[in-house]
Amino acid sequence: MLKMVVRVSPPDPDAINPEPGSFRDRNSRVVYSHDRVRRLLNDSACLNWKQLLKTRFYHERIQRFEIIPTEELSADSVPEGWAAMLEHERVPFVSYPYEWSSGMLRKAALLQLELMLDALNEGMIIKDATPFNIQWSGVRSVFIDVPSFEVLRPGEPWVAYRQFCRMFLYPLMLRAYRGLPSQPWLRAFVDGIEPEFMNRMLATRDYFRAGVFSHVFMHALISRQYAGTGVDQRKQLRDAGFHVDLIRTNVRRLIKIVSRLKWKDKRSAWSDYAREHSYPEAEVARKEQFVSDAVRSIRPQLVWDLGCNAGHFARIAAKHSGYVVACDADHLVIERLFESLCANGPDNILPLAVNLTDPSPALGWNLRERKTMLERGRPDMVLALALVHHIVISGNIPLGEFLDWLSEIGCALVIEFPTRADEMVRSLLRNKADQYSDYSLENFESLLTQRFTIRNRLELKDGRRHIFFVTVND
Repeated sequence: MLKMVVRVSPPDPDAINPEPGSFRDRNSRVVYSHDRVRRLLNDSACLNWKQLLKTRFYHERIQRFEIIPTEELSADSVPEGWAAMLEHERVPFVSYPYEWSSGMLRKAALLQLELMLDALNEGMIIKDATPFNIQWSGVRSVFIDVPSFEVLRPGEPWVAYRQFCRMFLYPLMLRAYRGLPSQPWLRAFVDGIEPEFMNRMLATRDYFRAGVFSHVFMHALISRQYAGTGVDQRKQLRDAGFHVDLIRTNVRRLIKIVSRLKWKDKRSAWSDYAREHSYPEAEVARKEQFVSDAVRSIRPQLVWDLGCNAGHFARIAAKHSGYVVACDADHLVIERLFESLCANGPDNILPLAVNLTDPSPALGWNLRERKTMLERGRPDMVLALALVHHIVISGNIPLGEFLDWLSEIGCALVIEFPTRADEMVRSLLRNKADQYSDYSLENFESLLTQRFTIRNRLELKDGRRHIFFVTVND
């Protein structure tokens, strides 16, 4: 596991910049001060923080890196109008739920529910239930929204239950029960899938599946009954004597349901590429050595492996770098990579489902709550192996524009170019009109040298594939 060092020191007031996403929480505010992540608390949030510090589960989960390590700064560093300031340990790279595999969302959901049980057992509750409050260190999930823990008042219901269903349970059910990917829904709906919408997407037989009747159908029915009535459901439950045991029972049932919501697909377009690629074994070794030498020469802190597939070269890069973000557009590929990393490591690779021709955009209020990948962490090195033909031919992106984008990242690059004689390129062209006059080795080298300096190159498969190690031109 890669952990960043927490440095506790008074902030530079001129360097404090509020995080837009935290505007929605009126009790606390995330701020950035240089490379530090800090959080301002008002009086109410500060009281909850003090109570949280008295619990056993908080310190136990901190030790297991399941809650983000946090320190309270000295009182003289707190800006006027706030009661306290915390400093959080930084995660290596921020990701969003619409970039996670189904298994990652399920693991995050289970962490959320387990923390709920811990909190309930010590007189507290988590007021929010959104996957945006969970991040990753490799494939280890960590809860980052410390002010979400609040003291549980007598008779208070679990107000975040509806949010948990919309943002965790329903996307997982769609994948497990209907075979639909969760990522587009989480990207499209900032507050998750509404119960009535979820209800319409299910087939009749689905109502006999675990959790559907109680957590979808009944939820949708109640929403329709109370819509526009002005009835305070929360007050009604409190007045009826809502008991903590009811919350605890609901959470335990959800844990059982979520644990069983697994993706059952066996094959996708590129899920077997690692076994079916046409490289002879000796040439695979040459390619591995080339990539290893290139990464070792840079010793990057952050590597992006774009089009990572099974993560073979991400693992090689991880040996000589601080952290690797391994991206692929194939969701099943990322699901399998996540499972493999959970079982065998290493612990410094983060797998993400990202389509480079339609990457995660800036989203939310003022387009600043959710950031682009570059805004979240510019890499020191990019691997683009067996990728360019998919971008140019499958994605219809001009070769020069793709290289422009790579050069704008401004880092070292290992890039592979399969020629038109390569069987993978021929396969992509087979059922398409050939409108790719820019796709040639000569043009590729010309465009590459206009933007980068070639440090090393390797020819494989009798000249059908060429790999280049390049750095940005001075």
